[in-house]
Amino acid sequence: MTAPSIFDPPAGAAKRVLCVGAAVLDTLFRVHTLPHGQGKVLPYDMLQIAEGMASSAAYAIVRLGGGASLWGAVGDDDTGERIIRDMDAAGIHVGGMLRVEGARSAISTILVDDDGERLIVPFYDPKLHHTVKEFTMADIAAFDATLVDVRWPALALQVLKAARAMGRPAILDGDVAPDGIIEQLAPEATHIVFSEPAAQRLTGTSDVSAMTHRLKQRFDHAFICVTAGATGSYWFDEQSNAVAHCPTISVKTVDTLAAGDIFHGAFALAIAEGMAPADAIHFSSIAAAIKCESFGGRSGAPTRAEVIRRSRSL
Repeated sequence: MTAPSIFDPPAGAAKRVLCVGAAVLDTLFRVHTLPHGQGKVLPYDMLQIAEGMASSAAYAIVRLGGGASLWGAVGDDDTGERIIRDMDAAGIHVGGMLRVEGARSAISTILVDDDGERLIVPFYDPKLHHTVKEFTMADIAAFDATLVDVRWPALALQVLKAARAMGRPAILDGDVAPDGIIEQLAPEATHIVFSEPAAQRLTGTSDVSAMTHRLKQRFDHAFICVTAGATGSYWFDEQSNAVAHCPTISVKTVDTLAAGDIFHGAFALAIAEGMAPADAIHFSSIAAAIKCESFGGRSGAPTRAEVIRRSRSL
């Protein structure tokens, strides 16, 4: 009989997380090396997949045994239909998706090299997010936690406010964003998980521990974490009043695309389940690392059983 794990889901119905933000049709190309300057690049593999920060996080939640709903915006075009269809097929609830008349759906072209690094060329039609989806407090009450990214800030702000007012985790994916967006959203978040580039941009330092400490000073009302790829994650531990570090597992990196999004989805589900912050970060780090072992963006998101199995091999 397998011994229980701290990462086992709690008893009862699966926790539900609302994810708000990016929904994109990505075209991924595998290349041996990323290009420098002009010329022609010949890929040796490719994949088209609907993803994006909030979308990939939602998929991670589903793969890990939770329930996920996606509130994003697509255009009234074939690409938008493809995005919604792919998300629905992935097990994500898409009833809250908004189709915007006259807008073009978001697309990205992404090159992934043999070291797993990538070059991303995204296009977001400004018309996609000119309006704000209407919702009620009852809509938010249906979820155990909310996770928003920076792509639809007007809606993200309202969702964070509503979730926080109800005492629900209001989690912000603190990725690189236009000036002022993080500053607008952060005061309404209960938890903020920053990417290293975004944290460096906000703090002006390249030391991740120092970034974390400065961000906690700036947004002292929220739980603060900074993800730093292969070097692991840093967070401000309220009990010790100091920055703590969680190393990640060692993997052969094939594709880092969506790894941060998988981390955010796993973290949101873990917090919704009541997992302690340190355990939630450990859980999320393993999930994100496993994703990096396979090509295909969010398609590499692991199951809960895979995360537990890898945690036991440490």
